[in-house]
Amino acid sequence: MTNHAAFAAEDAVTAVPPPAQAGRHFSSFPPRRARDCRKAALGRMDLAASGVLRGGSLLDSMKASSPRHAKFAAGADHEDWMEKHPSALEWIEAVVAAAKGKQIVMFLDYDGTLSPIVEDPDSAVMTEEMRDAVRSVAQHFPTAIVSGRSRDKVLNFVKLEELYYAGSHGMDIKGPTTVSNHKAKADEVLCQPATDFLPVIQEVYETLTAKMEAIPGAMVENNKFCLSVHFRCVDEEEWDALGKEVRAVLEGYPDLRLTKGRKVLEIRPSIKWDKGNALEFLLESLGYAGRGDVFPIYIGDDRTDEDAFKVLRNMGQGIGILVTKFAKETTASYSLREPAEVKDFLRKLVMSTGTKG
Repeated sequence: MTNHAAFAAEDAVTAVPPPAQAGRHFSSFPPRRARDCRKAALGRMDLAASGVLRGGSLLDSMKASSPRHAKFAAGADHEDWMEKHPSALEWIEAVVAAAKGKQIVMFLDYDGTLSPIVEDPDSAVMTEEMRDAVRSVAQHFPTAIVSGRSRDKVLNFVKLEELYYAGSHGMDIKGPTTVSNHKAKADEVLCQPATDFLPVIQEVYETLTAKMEAIPGAMVENNKFCLSVHFRCVDEEEWDALGKEVRAVLEGYPDLRLTKGRKVLEIRPSIKWDKGNALEFLLESLGYAGRGDVFPIYIGDDRTDEDAFKVLRNMGQGIGILVTKFAKETTASYSLREPAEVKDFLRKLVMSTGTKG
């Protein structure tokens, strides 16, 4: 993809012959076991991975995740940003043209993409209308939910067993648990590259939970292979103390890294595995690695989704769509303002590709 979202005519339709009833039938794929991705992740250890909070002020990073503190572009600057990352809804015809003759594969973040960001993480439920839209997409295209939440938790939110789920920022991947159009069995796609970290993750969870009891509004969420320290309901005067407590605990765990999200601090194993790796793993598992007749679409709202956007940019295939109401630095080609627009985009994509739900 180019830096601009508009597609030239020669980019929109390639010489790849369209498969019969494109988008309706999915390739079968060989089983992929947990040991495959574990070896790949451990073989690419990278403590300096993108987004890791090391030196500098943690408090500044925490403030930057708050819309009230963020510096958003306005006026001409925002218009320039929208020219580079236009609405995927308004450009739906360009997206469909670019995907013509190719197999669409859909990747969706959860929080802020399929459900609104809410104060209580356990209350981030999706609407029935959104669930219907995702169900319709999954009937026609291989579809995966890629979330920082634990896989079990996000499955409980979405309640669609015919999807692929990649929880813990892609460190816990499993295929459909029910019959789907692509006839996958539950054990055919399995990736858990951070299994060795489970004991230390549990230990840090218990320590942080005890520490956060002294900070009103703080919440530590156990996402199995990673932890989330939520400070959305914490008074801003307490942010510095919270950050220092988290860093103090992690000083004793050099194999863990600290990153930030939207009013959340993320604690993850220091292996080279993120949402971008999860996207690559799933494409390979589906038999699409190295093929030119695949069109991945990744929709997400958070800094962690940038890893997936970068993979698509480097592949030169598919598109990334950032969900945001504000201009921000991104590798995504398109934008959508909020989950309601995501729902409309999914519905229009199914209708525009000539499939019937």
